[in-house]
Amino acid sequence: MTKKQDGVVRAALELLDERGAEGVSVRGVADRLGVRMNTVLWHAKSKARLLELMADAIVSEVSPEGLPEDWRERVHELARRYRRALLSHRDGAVIVAGTHVAEPGTLRFADRMVEALLAGGFGDREAAWTCWSIVYFVLGLAQEEQTADRAHGEALAEALAPGGYPALSRVGDHLGDASFDERFEHGIGLMTRR
Repeated sequence: MTKKQDGVVRAALELLDERGAEGVSVRGVADRLGVRMNTVLWHAKSKARLLELMADAIVSEVSPEGLPEDWRERVHELARRYRRALLSHRDGAVIVAGTHVAEPGTLRFADRMVEALLAGGFGDREAAWTCWSIVYFVLGLAQEEQTADRAHGEALAEALAPGGYPALSRVGDHLGDASFDERFEHGIGLMTRR
């Protein structure tokens, strides 16, 4: 990424943090930088490309340094760092989930994750698919966490009250649990159980 392209992406991320995903636009980035829209498009080519570059910048925040030696702990730590990177930006998970990026930061993260899974004895296909499963799980949980609404639990309890869903009613207290850290650790643990 060139220095000017990096400046465009940084301005877009600032806009994201202030206004959310809906507030990011090429015009908004141009206004923030005090340039014309064509200047932004010269560096990003399109809004879709700008979103890809933003997504890669977010995932690039996942440090590959100081990872544990044990493969399982390495996978868990990479997933934790990925989640933190997504949550460090307003609607960060929405931006990353909406793109299919083959850029250096995203590829470096995926490479480290697959490397750890292979070290854990996963076959090639299983390592690739488990990597995808972890990425999708973390993205989905982070999106839910970023849009969490406490009233959602009340609405769920009301919907289950008539008794038409006995299994869901039985576990209803746990469905509304907003302990995202615990839910995250539980999910990652399930995916690395061997």
